[in-house]
Amino acid sequence: MTGMDWLGLRGQNCVVTGAGGGIGSAIAAAFAQAGARLVLIDRDGVACERVAVALAKDGAETLAIECDVGDPASVTAAAERGMAAFGPADVLVNNAGLLRAGPLATLSPAEWNAMLGVNLTGYLLCAQAFGRAMLARGHGALVHVASIAARHPQPFSGAYSVSKAGVVMLSEQLALEWGPQGVRSNAVSPGLVRTPMSEAFYQAPGVAERRAAIVPARRIGTPADIAEAVLFLASAHAQYINGENVTVDGGFGRVLMGLVPRPGYDAKDQAPRS
Repeated sequence: MTGMDWLGLRGQNCVVTGAGGGIGSAIAAAFAQAGARLVLIDRDGVACERVAVALAKDGAETLAIECDVGDPASVTAAAERGMAAFGPADVLVNNAGLLRAGPLATLSPAEWNAMLGVNLTGYLLCAQAFGRAMLARGHGALVHVASIAARHPQPFSGAYSVSKAGVVMLSEQLALEWGPQGVRSNAVSPGLVRTPMSEAFYQAPGVAERRAAIVPARRIGTPADIAEAVLFLASAHAQYINGENVTVDGGFGRVLMGLVPRPGYDAKDQAPRS
């Protein structure tokens, strides 16, 4: 890869979970552009391998591993393969996740546990498996992809909001426990990002336009928007940032008061008069 190593990630060993998906593949591409070596993990081994091959064609060192992050044995095996190929991890990006519809009134324990198993327990398992070497060396960075749903409950989405709220707290607790040993932990909370997982929503007529209209940035986020934030938090430029949750939503989380009618103060009332 070419370009200045201003992020300090060249030659670093970076692990990205959920690397076969929209946000995960964008994160992997960003790290590859920064010159990092990549261990790519996904339950969909075919998608993961596809991303690894594409990045390798551009000169990146990659290893694709099929892994169920909710399965301790699968995560342990993935960590061992990554160590054997590239050595200990310098960066772990916990990104793998599920989104399934379902009202809490009828949500089964199996459905609840399935989402928590990937979205939350999987983050802990990967942090443990890849973080041990970081703790031993006194150096490392964890970045966990959460969601604005961690603070703003998303109805009829099963355990999704609960799992993402757990991710934010997990990140903060890791920061507190592992920070003294040189390992940082931060979270990134995306909002309204168009990915393969959310694409079905945008196929409905007018949805994309209506969503973009309520975001102050007046557009829907892209996986690359999230990748840039993750890259920064993993980099040497963020070495004094620990235990934070960075929201990347184009300002969407700040629109509440703008929805309250205030005659004389609304945008239409502020238009220049001739």
